[in-house]
Amino acid sequence: MMEAEQIQPDVDADFRRMVAGDDAGINLAEAALLVARGEYPHLDVDYYLHVLDDMAAAVAQQLPDAGSTPQILGQINHYLFSQQGYSGNLHHFLDPRNSFLNDVIERRLGIPITLSLLYMEVGRRLGLMIEGISFPGHFLIKLAGADGDIVLDPFAGGVSLDESDLRRRLQHVNSSSSNGLSDSLPELLQPAGNRAILARLLRNLKSIYSNAGDRLRLLRVLNYLLAVTPDDVRELRERGELYEQLQCHRAALDDFERVCLLARQPQESEQMASRCAALRRRTELLH
Repeated sequence: MMEAEQIQPDVDADFRRMVAGDDAGINLAEAALLVARGEYPHLDVDYYLHVLDDMAAAVAQQLPDAGSTPQILGQINHYLFSQQGYSGNLHHFLDPRNSFLNDVIERRLGIPITLSLLYMEVGRRLGLMIEGISFPGHFLIKLAGADGDIVLDPFAGGVSLDESDLRRRLQHVNSSSSNGLSDSLPELLQPAGNRAILARLLRNLKSIYSNAGDRLRLLRVLNYLLAVTPDDVRELRERGELYEQLQCHRAALDDFERVCLLARQPQESEQMASRCAALRRRTELLH
């Protein structure tokens, strides 16, 4: 029987410290780069933070003095998507590099959440309080304005979306999903917190590695996810099952016992209690 640390090192210590604090205190770009450092251990996080600073400075140089919000947004769009050539990776959407901010910056390709994160970080450096939206099926961003929210889709080149556009997208998600979604746009357009954005980013990677059967990378992503959302019963259960597959029975037992404590459904708690008992017997036989 192997121990968990023999299979996969722990979560990046800097990432763990960052997400242990208040949500508002999380530096989203830095946290996303620390996720990438799990894949690239020698990644220079500060270098890429400076690249974001330089991007914002380049946009600022092209703006008139005291540029209005529409002018700033228009210039960000022009800089990122016309001058720099950033775009959605339509042909290789499931490439894990689309979820690593350093790769997105270098390759100029990404998925909705990472291109949104890039846009948010450039905008915030220019004084715009751009927020992420965990819209069903496709991450978006928004900026509150006096005449209402401005909703943008960086995956589509920063195009602005009005209510009819959003309802069409929601209808498409509803028609392709077995679970009907609420059509209350104000509810669906609520800003996502930093932890929620990181969790969505990590769940993209979790899905990719799970489908690819890459169990070691899947375990690493689950470790990061549970650093962000330590009481998530679903993620705990999935990690416990993965530990069990990897013959890390003590680690699996720890996760299943935690699920027993947190589970809200009596049936789930009973199922986990049975699995815990079986794992205890197995670990006892190994000593």
